[in-house]
Amino acid sequence: EERSAAMTKVALYARYSSDKQSDTSIEDQLRICHERAAREGWTVVAEYVDRKITGAVMARDAMQELLADAREGKFDVVMAEALDRISRDQEGTAHIFKRLKFARVRLHTLTEGEVDVLHIGLKGTMNQLFLTELGRKTHRGLEGRVLSGKSAGGVSYGYSVVHTLDAQGLPVRGNRQINETEAAVVRRIFEEYRKGKSPRKIAFELNSEGIPGPRGSEWAASTINGNRKRGTGILNNELYVGILVWDRQSFERDPETGKRVARQNDPEKAKRVEVPELRIIDQD
Repeated sequence: EERSAAMTKVALYARYSSDKQSDTSIEDQLRICHERAAREGWTVVAEYVDRKITGAVMARDAMQELLADAREGKFDVVMAEALDRISRDQEGTAHIFKRLKFARVRLHTLTEGEVDVLHIGLKGTMNQLFLTELGRKTHRGLEGRVLSGKSAGGVSYGYSVVHTLDAQGLPVRGNRQINETEAAVVRRIFEEYRKGKSPRKIAFELNSEGIPGPRGSEWAASTINGNRKRGTGILNNELYVGILVWDRQSFERDPETGKRVARQNDPEKAKRVEVPELRIIDQD
Protein backbone atom coordinates (compact mmCIF):
# COMPACT_ATOMS: atom_id res chain seq x y z
CA GLU A 1 0.00 0.00 0.00
CA GLU A 2 2.86 2.41 0.85
CA ARG A 3 4.52 1.73 -2.51
CA SER A 4 1.19 2.26 -4.30
CA ALA A 5 0.65 5.58 -2.53
CA ALA A 6 4.13 6.79 -3.41
CA MET A 7 3.41 6.00 -7.06
CA THR A 8 0.22 8.09 -7.05
CA LYS A 9 0.75 11.23 -9.13
CA VAL A 10 -1.25 14.29 -8.09
CA ALA A 11 -2.09 17.51 -9.90
CA LEU A 12 -3.06 20.51 -7.76
CA TYR A 13 -5.65 23.07 -8.86
CA ALA A 14 -6.15 26.51 -7.30
CA ARG A 15 -8.32 29.46 -8.25
CA TYR A 16 -9.43 32.83 -6.97
CA SER A 17 -12.10 34.92 -8.59
CA SER A 18 -12.14 38.56 -7.50
CA ASP A 19 -10.01 41.62 -6.92
CA LYS A 20 -10.73 41.23 -3.20
CA GLN A 21 -8.53 38.14 -3.20
CA SER A 22 -4.91 37.91 -4.27
CA ASP A 23 -2.06 35.60 -5.17
CA THR A 24 -1.72 34.96 -1.43
CA SER A 25 -4.97 33.00 -1.66
CA ILE A 26 -3.43 30.86 -4.41
CA GLU A 27 -0.31 30.25 -2.33
CA ASP A 28 -2.41 29.21 0.66
CA GLN A 29 -4.51 26.81 -1.41
CA LEU A 30 -1.44 25.17 -2.92
CA ARG A 31 0.37 25.01 0.43
CA ILE A 32 -2.38 23.10 2.23
CA CYS A 33 -2.81 20.79 -0.77
CA HIS A 34 0.91 20.02 -0.74
CA GLU A 35 0.65 19.23 2.97
CA ARG A 36 -2.24 16.81 2.40
CA ALA A 37 -0.45 15.13 -0.51
CA ALA A 38 2.63 14.64 1.69
CA ARG A 39 0.53 13.03 4.43
CA GLU A 40 -1.04 10.70 1.87
CA GLY A 41 2.37 9.85 0.46
CA TRP A 42 1.38 11.13 -2.99
CA THR A 43 3.76 12.82 -5.44
CA VAL A 44 2.75 16.25 -6.74
CA VAL A 45 3.64 16.39 -10.43
CA ALA A 46 1.84 19.54 -11.58
CA GLU A 47 0.10 22.74 -10.43
CA TYR A 48 -2.66 24.53 -12.35
CA VAL A 49 -3.72 28.04 -11.35
CA ASP A 50 -6.49 30.36 -12.59
CA ARG A 51 -6.36 33.95 -11.31
CA LYS A 52 -9.26 36.42 -11.19
CA ILE A 53 -11.64 34.05 -12.94
CA THR A 54 -15.11 33.21 -11.65
CA GLY A 55 -15.92 29.59 -10.95
CA ALA A 56 -19.04 29.93 -13.10
CA VAL A 57 -16.94 30.03 -16.27
CA MET A 58 -15.64 26.94 -18.05
CA ALA A 59 -13.30 28.88 -20.34
CA ARG A 60 -10.41 28.88 -17.86
CA ASP A 61 -6.99 28.36 -19.36
CA ALA A 62 -5.50 26.38 -16.48
CA MET A 63 -8.60 24.20 -16.07
CA GLN A 64 -8.68 23.40 -19.78
CA GLU A 65 -4.97 22.52 -19.67
CA LEU A 66 -5.58 20.30 -16.64
CA LEU A 67 -8.37 18.41 -18.41
CA ALA A 68 -6.20 17.91 -21.51
CA ASP A 69 -3.31 16.58 -19.40
CA ALA A 70 -5.69 14.30 -17.49
CA ARG A 71 -6.78 12.73 -20.75
CA GLU A 72 -3.11 12.07 -21.56
CA GLY A 73 -2.66 10.23 -18.25
CA LYS A 74 -0.15 12.64 -16.72
CA PHE A 75 -1.55 12.16 -13.20
CA ASP A 76 -3.90 9.93 -11.18
CA VAL A 77 -5.58 12.45 -8.87
CA VAL A 78 -6.65 16.09 -9.05
CA MET A 79 -6.61 17.84 -5.68
CA ALA A 80 -8.12 21.20 -4.74
CA GLU A 81 -9.01 22.96 -1.51
CA ALA A 82 -12.76 22.55 -2.07
CA LEU A 83 -15.22 21.69 -4.81
CA ASP A 84 -16.16 25.36 -5.29
CA ARG A 85 -12.57 26.00 -6.43
CA ILE A 86 -13.18 23.51 -9.24
CA SER A 87 -16.45 25.20 -10.27
CA ARG A 88 -19.39 27.07 -8.76
CA ASP A 89 -21.64 26.21 -11.68
CA GLN A 90 -23.59 22.95 -11.32
CA GLU A 91 -23.28 22.03 -14.98
CA GLY A 92 -19.59 22.95 -14.99
CA THR A 93 -18.86 20.84 -11.91
CA ALA A 94 -20.57 17.81 -13.43
CA HIS A 95 -18.79 18.36 -16.75
CA ILE A 96 -15.34 18.46 -15.15
CA PHE A 97 -16.11 15.42 -12.97
CA LYS A 98 -17.28 13.39 -15.97
CA ARG A 99 -14.18 14.26 -18.01
CA LEU A 100 -11.86 13.33 -15.15
CA LYS A 101 -13.74 10.10 -14.52
CA PHE A 102 -13.49 9.17 -18.21
CA ALA A 103 -9.73 9.79 -18.02
CA ARG A 104 -9.54 7.47 -14.97
CA VAL A 105 -8.50 10.40 -12.78
CA ARG A 106 -9.92 10.75 -9.26
CA LEU A 107 -11.03 14.14 -7.87
CA HIS A 108 -10.07 14.86 -4.26
CA THR A 109 -10.68 18.00 -2.20
CA LEU A 110 -9.60 18.86 1.31
CA THR A 111 -13.17 19.77 2.26
CA GLU A 112 -15.14 16.92 0.69
CA GLY A 113 -12.50 14.18 0.52
CA GLU A 114 -12.73 11.95 -2.56
CA VAL A 115 -15.51 13.38 -4.70
CA ASP A 116 -18.25 11.10 -6.00
CA VAL A 117 -21.58 11.52 -7.82
CA LEU A 118 -23.37 12.40 -4.57
CA HIS A 119 -20.99 15.31 -3.94
CA ILE A 120 -21.51 16.55 -7.49
CA GLY A 121 -25.28 16.60 -7.06
CA LEU A 122 -25.45 18.16 -3.59
CA LYS A 123 -22.48 20.53 -3.69
CA GLY A 124 -23.17 21.52 -7.29
CA THR A 125 -26.69 22.56 -6.34
CA MET A 126 -25.44 24.47 -3.27
CA ASN A 127 -22.81 26.33 -5.29
CA GLN A 128 -25.35 27.20 -7.99
CA LEU A 129 -27.72 28.56 -5.34
CA PHE A 130 -24.84 30.59 -3.90
CA LEU A 131 -24.23 32.25 -7.28
CA THR A 132 -27.94 32.96 -7.74
CA GLU A 133 -28.27 34.49 -4.28
CA LEU A 134 -25.07 36.50 -4.72
CA GLY A 135 -26.42 37.96 -7.95
CA ARG A 136 -29.73 38.83 -6.30
CA LYS A 137 -28.05 40.59 -3.38
CA THR A 138 -25.70 42.49 -5.68
CA HIS A 139 -28.64 43.66 -7.80
CA ARG A 140 -30.56 44.72 -4.68
CA GLY A 141 -27.59 46.70 -3.39
CA LEU A 142 -27.10 48.49 -6.71
CA GLU A 143 -30.81 49.26 -6.91
CA GLY A 144 -30.69 50.86 -3.45
CA ARG A 145 -27.74 52.98 -4.53
CA VAL A 146 -29.58 54.19 -7.66
CA LEU A 147 -32.78 55.02 -5.79
CA SER A 148 -30.71 57.25 -3.50
CA GLY A 149 -29.45 59.13 -6.58
CA LYS A 150 -26.02 57.52 -6.78
CA SER A 151 -24.35 55.84 -9.74
CA ALA A 152 -24.45 52.05 -9.85
CA GLY A 153 -21.53 51.65 -12.20
CA GLY A 154 -19.16 53.54 -14.43
CA VAL A 155 -18.73 57.26 -15.00
CA SER A 156 -20.47 58.91 -17.95
CA TYR A 157 -18.56 61.44 -20.00
CA GLY A 158 -19.15 64.86 -18.42
CA TYR A 159 -18.84 63.67 -14.82
CA SER A 160 -16.16 62.83 -12.27
CA VAL A 161 -16.13 60.46 -9.30
CA VAL A 162 -16.43 62.08 -5.89
CA HIS A 163 -14.20 60.35 -3.32
CA THR A 164 -15.60 60.62 0.20
CA LEU A 165 -15.54 58.52 3.38
CA ASP A 166 -18.37 57.65 5.74
CA ALA A 167 -18.31 57.93 9.53
CA GLN A 168 -16.46 54.61 9.77
CA GLY A 169 -13.79 55.77 7.32
CA LEU A 170 -15.06 53.52 4.52
CA PRO A 171 -15.39 54.81 0.93
CA VAL A 172 -18.83 56.06 -0.13
CA ARG A 173 -19.49 54.74 -3.62
CA GLY A 174 -21.62 56.14 -6.42
CA ASN A 175 -21.22 59.89 -5.89
CA ARG A 176 -20.63 61.91 -9.05
CA GLN A 177 -20.18 65.59 -9.87
CA ILE A 178 -20.16 67.56 -13.12
CA ASN A 179 -16.79 67.80 -14.83
CA GLU A 180 -17.01 71.31 -16.26
CA THR A 181 -14.39 70.75 -18.98
CA GLU A 182 -16.21 67.71 -20.37
CA ALA A 183 -19.64 69.25 -19.75
CA ALA A 184 -18.72 72.12 -22.09
CA VAL A 185 -18.03 69.54 -24.84
CA VAL A 186 -21.37 67.84 -24.16
CA ARG A 187 -23.20 71.18 -24.50
CA ARG A 188 -21.32 71.89 -27.72
CA ILE A 189 -22.32 68.50 -29.19
CA PHE A 190 -26.01 69.09 -28.40
CA GLU A 191 -25.96 72.65 -29.74
CA GLU A 192 -24.23 71.71 -32.99
CA TYR A 193 -26.52 68.72 -33.51
CA ARG A 194 -29.54 70.98 -32.89
CA LYS A 195 -28.28 73.28 -35.65
CA GLY A 196 -28.20 70.37 -38.09
CA LYS A 197 -24.59 69.24 -37.98
CA SER A 198 -24.19 65.45 -38.35
CA PRO A 199 -22.57 63.29 -35.63
CA ARG A 200 -19.85 62.34 -38.14
CA LYS A 201 -19.03 66.01 -38.76
CA ILE A 202 -19.08 66.84 -35.05
CA ALA A 203 -16.74 63.92 -34.30
CA PHE A 204 -14.37 64.99 -37.09
CA GLU A 205 -14.13 68.53 -35.75
CA LEU A 206 -13.59 67.43 -32.15
CA ASN A 207 -10.77 65.13 -33.26
CA SER A 208 -9.26 67.87 -35.43
CA GLU A 209 -9.09 70.11 -32.37
CA GLY A 210 -7.45 67.37 -30.29
CA ILE A 211 -10.32 67.12 -27.81
CA PRO A 212 -10.18 63.63 -26.22
CA GLY A 213 -13.34 61.56 -26.20
CA PRO A 214 -14.67 59.26 -23.46
CA ARG A 215 -11.87 57.33 -21.74
CA GLY A 216 -9.33 59.28 -23.78
CA SER A 217 -10.32 57.72 -27.11
CA GLU A 218 -11.02 59.51 -30.38
CA TRP A 219 -14.52 60.65 -31.17
CA ALA A 220 -16.63 58.60 -33.58
CA ALA A 221 -20.12 59.20 -34.97
CA SER A 222 -21.37 56.21 -32.97
CA THR A 223 -19.97 57.70 -29.76
CA ILE A 224 -22.23 60.69 -30.30
CA ASN A 225 -25.26 59.09 -31.97
CA GLY A 226 -25.25 55.79 -30.06
CA ASN A 227 -28.34 53.60 -29.95
CA ARG A 228 -31.57 55.23 -28.85
CA LYS A 229 -33.22 51.96 -27.82
CA ARG A 230 -30.30 51.03 -25.59
CA GLY A 231 -29.81 54.58 -24.36
CA THR A 232 -26.18 54.70 -25.48
CA GLY A 233 -24.29 57.61 -27.00
CA ILE A 234 -23.96 61.23 -25.93
CA LEU A 235 -27.26 62.32 -27.50
CA ASN A 236 -29.27 59.58 -25.74
CA ASN A 237 -27.82 59.89 -22.23
CA GLU A 238 -30.69 61.13 -20.05
CA LEU A 239 -28.29 61.87 -17.23
CA TYR A 240 -27.47 65.08 -19.10
CA VAL A 241 -31.00 66.32 -18.29
CA GLY A 242 -30.78 65.13 -14.69
CA ILE A 243 -32.42 61.71 -14.98
CA LEU A 244 -30.53 58.64 -13.78
CA VAL A 245 -31.72 55.54 -15.66
CA TRP A 246 -30.77 52.07 -14.44
CA ASP A 247 -31.67 48.46 -15.19
CA ARG A 248 -32.33 49.15 -18.86
CA GLN A 249 -30.27 46.06 -19.63
CA SER A 250 -28.81 43.07 -17.81
CA PHE A 251 -25.82 40.87 -18.46
CA GLU A 252 -25.71 37.11 -18.80
CA ARG A 253 -22.60 35.02 -19.13
CA ASP A 254 -22.33 32.98 -22.32
CA PRO A 255 -21.70 29.38 -21.14
CA GLU A 256 -19.56 28.68 -24.20
CA THR A 257 -17.20 31.67 -24.10
CA GLY A 258 -17.56 32.87 -20.50
CA LYS A 259 -18.08 36.43 -21.79
CA ARG A 260 -20.82 38.69 -20.42
CA VAL A 261 -23.48 39.50 -23.01
CA ALA A 262 -25.86 42.46 -22.72
CA ARG A 263 -29.58 41.67 -22.87
CA GLN A 264 -32.33 44.31 -23.08
CA ASN A 265 -34.76 44.31 -20.14
CA ASP A 266 -38.42 45.23 -20.23
CA PRO A 267 -38.36 49.05 -20.64
CA GLU A 268 -41.12 49.40 -18.04
CA LYS A 269 -38.85 47.83 -15.40
CA ALA A 270 -36.09 50.42 -15.78
CA LYS A 271 -35.51 52.61 -12.70
CA ARG A 272 -35.60 56.38 -13.33
CA VAL A 273 -34.48 58.79 -10.61
CA GLU A 274 -34.29 62.56 -10.86
CA VAL A 275 -30.86 63.99 -10.03
CA PRO A 276 -31.20 67.69 -10.94
CA GLU A 277 -27.75 68.51 -9.55
CA LEU A 278 -26.24 66.47 -12.40
CA ARG A 279 -28.12 68.24 -15.22
CA ILE A 280 -25.76 69.54 -17.95
CA ILE A 281 -28.20 70.31 -20.81
CA ASP A 282 -31.05 72.81 -20.38
CA GLN A 283 -34.56 71.58 -21.08
CA ASP A 284 -34.95 73.39 -24.41
